[in-house]
Amino acid sequence: MTASTGFSAQSASDATDLRRYVRDIPDFPKPGILFRDITPLLRDPVGWAEAMRQLGRLCDQLQPDLIVGIESRGFIVGTALATDRRIGFVPVRKPGKLPGEVVGIDYALEYGQDRLEIVRDALADQPRVLIVDDLLATGGTAAACAELVAVAGGQLCGFAFVAELAALRGRDRLPAEQPIESLIIYA
Repeated sequence: MTASTGFSAQSASDATDLRRYVRDIPDFPKPGILFRDITPLLRDPVGWAEAMRQLGRLCDQLQPDLIVGIESRGFIVGTALATDRRIGFVPVRKPGKLPGEVVGIDYALEYGQDRLEIVRDALADQPRVLIVDDLLATGGTAAACAELVAVAGGQLCGFAFVAELAALRGRDRLPAEQPIESLIIYA
């Protein structure tokens, strides 16, 4: 199932439902949480190739110059997509993990504060940037990453996620004018 804002990464006739590659793990990381584990998707070459094909179609439409991946599972999805599309990848990390001069942004979480950082010149020349992560949940980290991209000089052209937990309304926290693509949406 694909949901988007303003475009379609795939047609219904050629879409493979990637849900069959996601494992549900109840009560992880704590009681009452149903964890959506993409490890089986990563392990399956057919499923993973299909995920990259679907995200690749999105890249063809949005034409990003760079993929920005959010630590840490966004690195897995983002580097694979960047390699597949033959474009560059830029990591956004937690504090103290990047060498040299960085630009950072502090943001609020449901349970406290956090910070994201990017190498200061990583987005020189105002590239078009697609932000990629494995999961859109509450949207706080993705929204902070969008702000960081702007502060660092990039031009955001959209967001891409493997899965989305729609009930948490993370889309509502992201810039309304930006395309948002999730390959799998859980209500």
